[in-house]
Amino acid sequence: MKRKVCVVGAGFVGTMTAQRIVEKDLANVTLIDIVEGLPQGKALDIMQSAPIEGFSGRVTGSNDFADTAGSDIVVFTAGFPRTPGMSRDELALKNGGIVRSVTKEIARHAPGCIIIMVTNPLDVMTYLAWKVTGFPARRIMGMGGVLDTARYRAFLAEELDMPPADIEALVLGSHGDTMVPVDAHTTVKGVPVSQLIQKERYDAIIERTKKGGAEIVGLLKSGSAWHAPSSSVVAMVEAILTDSKQRFPVSACLCGQYGIEDAYIGVPVSLGAGGIVEIYEISLSDSEKEGLRRSAEAVRETLKKLAV
Repeated sequence: MKRKVCVVGAGFVGTMTAQRIVEKDLANVTLIDIVEGLPQGKALDIMQSAPIEGFSGRVTGSNDFADTAGSDIVVFTAGFPRTPGMSRDELALKNGGIVRSVTKEIARHAPGCIIIMVTNPLDVMTYLAWKVTGFPARRIMGMGGVLDTARYRAFLAEELDMPPADIEALVLGSHGDTMVPVDAHTTVKGVPVSQLIQKERYDAIIERTKKGGAEIVGLLKSGSAWHAPSSSVVAMVEAILTDSKQRFPVSACLCGQYGIEDAYIGVPVSLGAGGIVEIYEISLSDSEKEGLRRSAEAVRETLKKLAV
């Protein structure tokens, strides 16, 4: 019997996530949205590609959160997209109500599931989902670090004119302007990238990564990124369903690690069948430690505005 993944939100990110999951034959997918006909139509369209793509999984659409029942994983993509000029605090106020109401439904119908949060501001929404559901922290996580690291590697590969696969990188902290690239873990075949790129260009790439999502929003004028976010979350889904123990930087609840308490922030973890298997404390420079603390504080400040 195939595993079940539920994707909440049938926008671009949710639909692409559902498509990638079934094309990899990882699980059957239920795509849920409140707009009548939208998830059903998108599910039908994906299924009609099965004879060509050769996958055996099924995608179904629904407007009923009761259909989250039996899910191994629920991927949460529902919410308002960021628009040009919108702050993350403004976005938090708009999306906080959606996350509160929907995660209550998820907890009621799928009490044993793992939740992967994609909705922005990601670390804030992940913490909110944890509080609302009452799930163990290991079963609630956010996708941001995987995406930030992918963007970072892509920009470095472009600068160095080499395949992204040749570049190892790690981005911690909050998904957004306070992300923390880890210099010692940013290498090309063991050589620190900081030795291969002039400091001015290196700093510019870091700054571009911080604003990676905003850059896409600015270009699109309406809507936000979906190809890289869906790819990032499906990598996490695959690691959980296959119990691979693969390491990723994800938004996880810290309980003293890195000197941070009661905050969701991007850190290295391993993912397996139970969700977050282990949180790793790696060596960081003093400036990186301070950056991580600032990241956590920025998340806390936004949570205060949501009265969490």
